[in-house]
Amino acid sequence: MTAPVRARATWWWIAQAVVLVIVALLVGRTLSRNWEAVRTADFRFSLQPGWLAASLGLVGLTYLVLIDSWRRILLGWGQRLAFRSAARIWFLANLGRYVPGKVWSVAGMVVLAQREGVEPWAATASAVAVQAIGIGTAVAVVAAAAPGSESPLRLAIAAVLAAGTMAILAWEFATRQIRRLVPRFEELRPIPPSVLLASTGLTLVGWLLYGASFWALGRGLGLPPLGLPVAAAVFALGYILGLLALFAPGGAGVREVTFIALLTPTLGAGPAIGLSLASRLLLTLTETAGGIVALVGSRSTQGDTK
Repeated sequence: MTAPVRARATWWWIAQAVVLVIVALLVGRTLSRNWEAVRTADFRFSLQPGWLAASLGLVGLTYLVLIDSWRRILLGWGQRLAFRSAARIWFLANLGRYVPGKVWSVAGMVVLAQREGVEPWAATASAVAVQAIGIGTAVAVVAAAAPGSESPLRLAIAAVLAAGTMAILAWEFATRQIRRLVPRFEELRPIPPSVLLASTGLTLVGWLLYGASFWALGRGLGLPPLGLPVAAAVFALGYILGLLALFAPGGAGVREVTFIALLTPTLGAGPAIGLSLASRLLLTLTETAGGIVALVGSRSTQGDTK
């Protein structure tokens, strides 16, 4: 590696580290508030370490499934990305959700993917595709497991937008029009239906794993039993509503309010608050830890290439 290249790589790593520090401060503020709320919630903890470990393990498995879902989209467009690189990009970009304005996560995925050799058009289109697939499959989980838990109109609008986005990416006529209107997408081509189907299936599995983790977390806290389908639907609905709340970092507040409203009739107010905030703590810690490991790993990789 030449001196100019090493210098650029070093500055790029420093820039990522600075962003990570900023995000860590925002995350720390969120965690401190959530921990205080958990500590003062009106219910008694009865911790079950085995179930807590299962919840943590299921979250980790969810991340692996969602990363592979994104990689399959890129492969469908002829873009090869090693799983390790994809995981590093996914974790670092995911931290952008904790900065107000959801654009940072998508932009981070696009920029980082391009630095790994992914064509700009494919990086951008894949980032949009994973968001659409995520929302569409989450709506399907909610509609199947807990119909009537949210305004049908609101869910229908989200489903139509998600399905429309996926249809555009798979339709030759639509992609041809995009190529004509947007020069930077001149190489865009339809994503193969088989790839779209595989990615959608993996994302659906991801939501079910998230739901299973949420259910196991409730068991780990010693809360009253919560049905697995209900847990999956509640989690998916809270997550996507938080995602659609553009100026709520990481969906903070929106997700918890949704969880509490849906869980209170079954668990009671205190346990519902405790579970919603414990879920926030678990996901924030795992996402932040993943970002730190990804950043350290990227630095080690750079050092190996010098």
